[in-house]
Amino acid sequence: MPVRRAAFRLSPRPVGDTKVRLLDAAEALFIETGYDALSLRQITADAEANLAAVSYHFGSKDALIRAMLARRLDGLNDARLILLERLESSLGPDITCEQVLGAMFLPALQRARRPRDGSPALLRLIGRAYTDPSPFIRAFRCDHYTGVADRFFAAFQRALPHLPRAELGWRLHFFIGTVSRSLASPDTDQLIHDFSQGQPLDDSQLVGRLAWLLVSALQAPLPANDRACPFESILGDSRPSASTSDQAPEAALAAAPHHEAA
Repeated sequence: MPVRRAAFRLSPRPVGDTKVRLLDAAEALFIETGYDALSLRQITADAEANLAAVSYHFGSKDALIRAMLARRLDGLNDARLILLERLESSLGPDITCEQVLGAMFLPALQRARRPRDGSPALLRLIGRAYTDPSPFIRAFRCDHYTGVADRFFAAFQRALPHLPRAELGWRLHFFIGTVSRSLASPDTDQLIHDFSQGQPLDDSQLVGRLAWLLVSALQAPLPANDRACPFESILGDSRPSASTSDQAPEAALAAAPHHEAA
């Protein structure tokens, strides 16, 4: 008579453990590869789970990725809004561009330092989430965080009343894209260490250095309408045709909407 082997487990895993492992594995792989390269088999292998577990806990790969992003970003954006509302309530029309930037970046830095609230890789996750080109991730940003982005855009408008809406949209688009790509880099922590020459750099100091650069760009005066392009003598006849060069700023802004900038 064949002997049946019993599968012994010294301590049973908690019911929610498999779900957490799937979320952690999906997060780590998303940070490294982006959405389009994500493999459900790789996620389940890293999580020591099976494909059926994804269906049981989430229903699909896309639902798993939504849950993974929401797990980190929902609380972060709530913290951003709370800080922004506190500043607006106490300062009113005197709120500055630096303070709006602080409300945007300081909660992310604070959570990145506290793994129980976020993740040691939170900054890279934010960078990846806001730069990933896949339609799925773009749709997620649009569906979940347009309201947050609109609130920050309105705050920047009050702090920078000299900028037309389209110009402000372009500036925010460019600087958020630049910062997000820097955050997504695996070298960010090492660069911070190198630039500070090994000296401790707390969150307020880091935000202060970042804000100084960004505020200078955001507050730059508008160029005169008749000011020649500084690269005109270099570009020569290689300038774009009228069909692209005459495009209105509002049309360009629509192509790169400001709601992805917060």
